[in-house]
Amino acid sequence: MKDRVLLARAPHLVLDGAAVAADIVMAAEIVLVVHREVRAAVDAAVDERLLRGIDRVPVRVVTAADSFVAGEASAVVNWVERGRAVPMDKPPRMSERGLGRRPTLVQNVETLAHLALICRHGSEWYREIGTPREPGSMLVTIAGSVERAGVREVAIGSRVSDILALAGGPSAELQALLIGGYFGRWISSDSAMSLPFSAQSLKVGLGAGLLVAFPASGCGLAETARLARYMAMQSAGQCGPCKFGLPAIAHELEVLAQGGPARMNELTRWLVEVDGRGACSHPDGAARQIRSALDVFHHEVERHLEGWCSASDTTPIPLLIEGGSR
Repeated sequence: MKDRVLLARAPHLVLDGAAVAADIVMAAEIVLVVHREVRAAVDAAVDERLLRGIDRVPVRVVTAADSFVAGEASAVVNWVERGRAVPMDKPPRMSERGLGRRPTLVQNVETLAHLALICRHGSEWYREIGTPREPGSMLVTIAGSVERAGVREVAIGSRVSDILALAGGPSAELQALLIGGYFGRWISSDSAMSLPFSAQSLKVGLGAGLLVAFPASGCGLAETARLARYMAMQSAGQCGPCKFGLPAIAHELEVLAQGGPARMNELTRWLVEVDGRGACSHPDGAARQIRSALDVFHHEVERHLEGWCSASDTTPIPLLIEGGSR
């Protein structure tokens, strides 16, 4: 969602960054892959730049595929070139041979926007906020049980509680936060509130920029099962961990969430077996998020194993497609 907001509100900033990157790597073409909702805004910006003769390198705009895995670098190239938004499971790397069998640089649009700002204002200006190891700001999609869900720009290293305050604060008592997206991790709300919002502090990549507040009235196990099924359905299905592993994990979580006889030993073993064995990072990210959920919601797991659930509200958190624009 954050990438769509950025492209809708500041397409020229992203295009400025893309032009800089193209000059650095001596690219012959810039290809911007964007969600259909912002295609018109991006097309208008490209047309304006063309009329003014701003860009040295020609820009081509492509509408992105609507799937989670479509944001993986090789899936982006595959979509542009072949119309199939699935990762390529064999070398070489994109930097060696990508689009048109030529070296290809794939970057997120927020990174390009930051590059444009650094070129405009300088690196010292950029480092005025953030942390020494993670300078600058980032866009965060705040969702779930907050008063005003939406996208906010925050300084990296801001306290998690302060970021939630930008969305009006929690709209209910919280039990956990999903940080870093569906490849991220769950953290108990008590533990997370005072932590700095940074990869170093939270021990998870923040690239997706998603912060979801989960209410105390919800069932974390049922929510984990729902997200696991979503991740299984959103895979490319072209390797064992995604084709067989993630559906099996999702099924076992659904059985547990519904109060059935769960095979916890098998579930734990499968989460280990899919990790690091896929054609891309999709099964790794899904497994990481699920393992963190089983840890944070372990009391709920125990209750379900005993045949009951403590939740009073089953309203699900929003499923936000994070494939992203490139």
